[in-house]
Amino acid sequence: GINMSAISISPVIMCGGSGTRLWPLSRSQHPKQFLSLVNNTSMLQDTLLRLPSTHQSPIFICNEEHRFLVAEQVKNTSVNVPTILLEPEGRNTATAVALAALHSIEQNSEAFLLVLAADHVIKDTKKFHQAVDVATTVAQQGKLVTFGIVPTHAETGYGYIKQGDEKGDGTYQVAKFVEKPNEETAQAYLTSGEYLWNSGMFLFKASRYIEELEK
Repeated sequence: GINMSAISISPVIMCGGSGTRLWPLSRSQHPKQFLSLVNNTSMLQDTLLRLPSTHQSPIFICNEEHRFLVAEQVKNTSVNVPTILLEPEGRNTATAVALAALHSIEQNSEAFLLVLAADHVIKDTKKFHQAVDVATTVAQQGKLVTFGIVPTHAETGYGYIKQGDEKGDGTYQVAKFVEKPNEETAQAYLTSGEYLWNSGMFLFKASRYIEELEK
């Protein structure tokens, strides 16, 4: 096997989001990732708590108005000095991740990034860690890995990933990413068994990601 501890993985936590979905509980100054919805810790703190202990200190990407909220929340966890990268303006995930990738490569040219959202609820931490381990093995072969979630119902609020060829270890080639479907399409996706919910989580070598972006 691979000596996993020799691999440097930096979690990148996307704290963007304007908080419109749970308004008025979350407003733009205090979006949902900073709220305690599931237990006494906020979703952002839960995201930190479930990280494997072997990972590097996380990199947070947020906008100017949330930087102090992020710093405040991190202070109440075991994370040492966090790196907080500020987006001058809200772009999409690809550019935000590029910031993190360039930052990590400066520290370590061999860095891997585990891109996470600050607002996920993941109940089974052990399973999450296993998925990250499998993804790491694949990412070392230069692949960009995304995490799909086996759908439990015909959800129209998420994007989906169509599974392509099986690559072993429960990994698949991505056949395509599809936008949020309507009810009928979502039902068809569910029935086919070939579609996963797109979690928006990724794992890849930072330098590989930059190469792909350049293309």
